Amino acid sequence: GIGNATIQTLVQAGRAAGIPLTEAALRLVSTDELKPKTRTSLRRLMEDFDRWRAMVEQMPHPELAGVVLDESGYTAMWQADKGPEAQGRLDNLKELVAAMEEFETLGGFLEHVSLVMENDAAVGDDKLTLMTLHAAKGLEFGHVFLPGWEEGLFPHQRAMDESGIAGLEEERRLAYVGLTRARDRAYVSSAANRLVHGQWQSALPSRFVGELPGAHTDHDSDPGLTPVAVVAEPTYAPAFRASYAAVSRRGPARTIDGAAWEVASRPRPQSAFSVGDRVFHQKFGYGEVRAVDEDKLVIDFEHAGEKRVIDSFVQPAGNG
Repeated sequence: GIGNATIQTLVQAGRAAGIPLTEAALRLVSTDELKPKTRTSLRRLMEDFDRWRAMVEQMPHPELAGVVLDESGYTAMWQADKGPEAQGRLDNLKELVAAMEEFETLGGFLEHVSLVMENDAAVGDDKLTLMTLHAAKGLEFGHVFLPGWEEGLFPHQRAMDESGIAGLEEERRLAYVGLTRARDRAYVSSAANRLVHGQWQSALPSRFVGELPGAHTDHDSDPGLTPVAVVAEPTYAPAFRASYAAVSRRGPARTIDGAAWEVASRPRPQSAFSVGDRVFHQKFGYGEVRAVDEDKLVIDFEHAGEKRVIDSFVQPAGNG
């Protein structure tokens, strides 16, 4: 088989020659650097790669991802694994395929992942990567912050009004997606009062907060405020099952004074984007900024055409 020693040899050969790993593999199978059995396994893997590449134009890319996961034996490996991480890994694979379905092409999905991971890798830049729960499917980060866990907001009231139990379960599934994006810790928070359409509204913590696994959760709060939940090792968290009653028993919320209104009512600064910038929007994909009006952008999207959006809904995508 192909183990860690073989992979290390591949990496060293690729770096030394300045070539991709696939090309390094093709070179190694024609040498004696590897054992005969390993060369055979590596040669078969390269043949599989060629066959999968040929299938790119023959089937939708999410379907092809399923084929690769099944034929490579990766899915079967985790299905046979009895360790605590196995189910979480299988769930991540399902989310990966689901995330690919939201992009029209494989290239579009890979470009999105490359952008997100490039931002995540810039550890020394003191910045955050912002995205929706849907956009986070299939990705993983060291620390994840999940704000807005309040009844009516998450789970969203409209989802429950329109779809009932099914809508609630879909929101719960998204909560699980968010928690399991974190390798180390997930920070869950809620606001006691929130400004909605110019009106202050009191809010109860989401029922999902009460369903977090106690053995993996720490709470931190100010007097009178609902605690912030810090979830360690969220991948291992069991399915949500506590009732909403556990949440509603928490103490009363503290009223926010008028100072908060001053902050909320300040005018928005000018947009950080300029005409010609290349950006990414979760719904419309990639496009180029054509006009800027304060925090509003007119963007010519590659597939969706010209749209007017708020700048906070897009992120820089580079000009490459």
